[in-house]
Parts: sequence; structure tokens; C-alpha cells
Amino acid sequence: MLMLNQNYIIGLIDGEGSFTVYIRNPKEKKEVKRRVKAEPKFYVKLVEKDKEILYKLKKFFSCGNVYFQKDRRKNHQDCYRYEVANRKDLRNIIIPFFRKHPLKIESKQTDFRIFCDLMRLIDKGEHLNLKGLEKMYKIKQKMH
Repeated sequence: MLMLNQNYIIGLIDGEGSFTVYIRNPKEKKEVKRRVKAEPKFYVKLVEKDKEILYKLKKFFSCGNVYFQKDRRKNHQDCYRYEVANRKDLRNIIIPFFRKHPLKIESKQTDFRIFCDLMRLIDKGEHLNLKGLEKMYKIKQKMH
């Protein structure tokens, strides 16, 4: 039986995890707009046979959800995704964990730092004005 610990989680996230923030492009005029202007997420995606690991992550962090994710691309299989999108959980659980237990891969460390910077700007309400949204969109482009 697999027991999760911080070293296992760091390795898993270095390999399969992602910190991202959807930032609506303020210069793009769309007829149909997403409800939110800035949407931070932490997630891990694994093939169906490994989905139990995602449920263990959910239990370990005591937040987030596991979703089925259909993949219609050729030579790809359907997956499951553990995702934390609640800002309070990101701020109080996910970010402190990865600050205490740093990722090893440089590109993941960079994405995490940018993610934290964008979360700080969201907390300040920068995403609610055009100038702030433009600044955040530019920062987001530096993510992997």
C-alpha cells in the first residue's frame, strides 16, 4: 500500500504536476467571455490505472477534487486529474506545503514562484482592473 510523504509528493509534482493561472487576455475581445478574469489552479494528471494516487493526494491535502478527463487525441488515454482551484486552499494549504518542501526541477520552481506572485496580485485585487490584468497577463506568459 502506497503511503504518501512529502518526498513522494515533491517527486510526483516535479514530474506530473502543474501550477497555472488562467489570465484572460485584456486585449482580446471575445463575444463569449469566461466568468473569471484570473483563475489559479494546482493540478496533477495521471492515467486511469494510477487514479488511486490522486485520491490519496486529496486526502493528504484535505482539499481539492478528483475529476475524470477525457482525451480525444490519438495515442492518448483518458486521465484523472486532482485539482485545487479554491483560492483559500491554494493560499493556506498548497502554497505553504511547497514553500516548506521545495520542488527540485528548476522549471517547476519557476512556475511555482510565478504562481505565488500571481496569487499575491489576485489577493490585492489587481485582476479586477485593466492595468493590473495586463500586468498579470504579461507575467503569466513566463510560465512553462
